Amino acid sequence: MAQNDTVTRILDTAEVLFAERGFAETSLRTITSKAKVNLAAVNYHFGSKKSLIQAVFARYLDPFTERFHRALDELEAHYAGQPIPLERLLETMAGSVLEVPAERNSLKVFMRLLGLAYSQAQGHLRRYIQEEYGSVFTRFTALIRQATPELPDSERFWRLHFMLGSVIFTLSGLDALRDIAEKDYGEHVTVRDLVRRLRPVVVAAMQAPLPDHLSSAPQEA
Repeated sequence: MAQNDTVTRILDTAEVLFAERGFAETSLRTITSKAKVNLAAVNYHFGSKKSLIQAVFARYLDPFTERFHRALDELEAHYAGQPIPLERLLETMAGSVLEVPAERNSLKVFMRLLGLAYSQAQGHLRRYIQEEYGSVFTRFTALIRQATPELPDSERFWRLHFMLGSVIFTLSGLDALRDIAEKDYGEHVTVRDLVRRLRPVVVAAMQAPLPDHLSSAPQEA
């Protein structure tokens, strides 16, 4: 039991520090000091800083992937081979994301970690995410392709990344946005309220008309 407590304490401390400071800026010694464990404990349980970073992500992405696959199974069964509407796909992804942090630290930490995975030079982490969790993202992208057949593949790629960037930025700044809404507009905003407001924006972005230089170009296979 003590061993499990040590692992949990290291992971809890590491994910908060990584989210606040970044991966490169957070040393193992800082983590061990905050977690009140020695460096040998980190090396024993994780082996390296890279493995610790991957373990932090696994705590969020393991349950997310399981839930998202199950939710997509239900959608595909419901639509019985027909393209699933874009709105339903995005709602399903949002619902799966929101369920996971209840078991972990917070949605804000989860979103900041995801943002850092793509904004900092952590090639090992991108490879790890692709190898361990790529199947669910590949499946989601294929369903998005069916829902947006008018988009060339390259344009769909950019729009998906713009959409995910907007979602990550918004949800990682959750506390500040809720504070502004409360002080400036007298609105008390829950996480689900925020997601409901965000949904039509990202749907509209995915469905926006093609730029002139692409609208006349041949569709990609």
